[in-house]
Amino acid sequence: SAGSAPRAGRALGIQRRLAGSGLPRSVSLGVGLPFARPGRSGLTLAAVVLGVATVTFATGLGTTMIRFGNAGRDAYQVSVYAGRADHGKVIEPEHGDLALQSLLRSLPGASGVTARGVAEARIAGSVRSVMIEGRRGDRPQSDTVLVEGRWTSRTGEVVATSAFLHRHGLRVGDRLVLEKGDRRERAVVVGESMDTNGQLVFTDWSTLTALSPGEKPIAYLIALRGGADPAAYARAARAVDPGVDPVPQGPNTVTRTIVGSAALLTAMLSVVASLGVLNTVVLNTRDRRRDLGMLKSIGMTPRQVTVMVVTSMALLGAIGSLLGIPLGIAGYDLVVPRMADAVDIVLPAFMTDVWRVGTLVLLALSGVAIAVLGAYVPARGAARLTVAEALRNE
Repeated sequence: SAGSAPRAGRALGIQRRLAGSGLPRSVSLGVGLPFARPGRSGLTLAAVVLGVATVTFATGLGTTMIRFGNAGRDAYQVSVYAGRADHGKVIEPEHGDLALQSLLRSLPGASGVTARGVAEARIAGSVRSVMIEGRRGDRPQSDTVLVEGRWTSRTGEVVATSAFLHRHGLRVGDRLVLEKGDRRERAVVVGESMDTNGQLVFTDWSTLTALSPGEKPIAYLIALRGGADPAAYARAARAVDPGVDPVPQGPNTVTRTIVGSAALLTAMLSVVASLGVLNTVVLNTRDRRRDLGMLKSIGMTPRQVTVMVVTSMALLGAIGSLLGIPLGIAGYDLVVPRMADAVDIVLPAFMTDVWRVGTLVLLALSGVAIAVLGAYVPARGAARLTVAEALRNE
């Protein structure tokens, strides 16, 4: 008369088969619960899949952005600019080029000094200007991330940025003629650098001075020994020559902002997914209030009730991981290359090779974690339900 007879159907058959599987009774009952309400379980599964896909996408994007932001940043720790502004006036260094480079190399903590100079030129047959950056010193190529090819080894070789090659329709191995005034220099592109500057090419000092004789460095890149303090080196450089402007390398704020935004978005969507699980568990425990009372009346403990309810959602979390991880990887493969194309750069393989076995295992656990976190609180509430309260209408 109370409508308590179990309804025949697929869910009941699945629960009967699970009962004979040898699993602990609380686990077998929990695994069978989602099949009793397939529509509700499907919506919960969709929320978990969205959460796992977002975590997967954000993990890949964050890893790529961190590698992109840190690429080449450990090559030098201080930039010493030749000349500084003081109340509208430009104060020149007291030492000459070579003397200043030698002096900077002799300061405590320095392990290498690289001079960089810049001259404006153009490609023969084009009206677009080209910024030629020449380098001379201990580590001329160390902070340049090569996507393809190699660094320059002799006069007449250049390394062009990805944006420069795209803009001019060139590629590694092509030749071009650089002009500045009445001077011309033939050059071959021997490497592609990951950079968004569409006007920049790198070369050695001899090629730079062949086009612009007497060119002086505008800055010196200082590599420090391990443990050396960049701020202390900057103070020492300023003390030996008041005409220089040392600037310690700071954090990459753009990368931090992007990674922080992705992490915040991931956390928000994970919370939304957990709330969806919580809502489902609350509805399920209310629907099955009488069943819980009957189970407790024949000896099911509060811990077993908690395990049963949490297991029902953990199953959905595991399925959500299997579906969400490929979806997140597909989103990464779709979005990240287009982000790079939008700024005319090519990302090297080490920046996009982000999926490792350990990472995928952790991502798989994220779906289960989302489901368990959403189910635990209402599961504890169901465990505290007394038999008398559940069966008072019987």
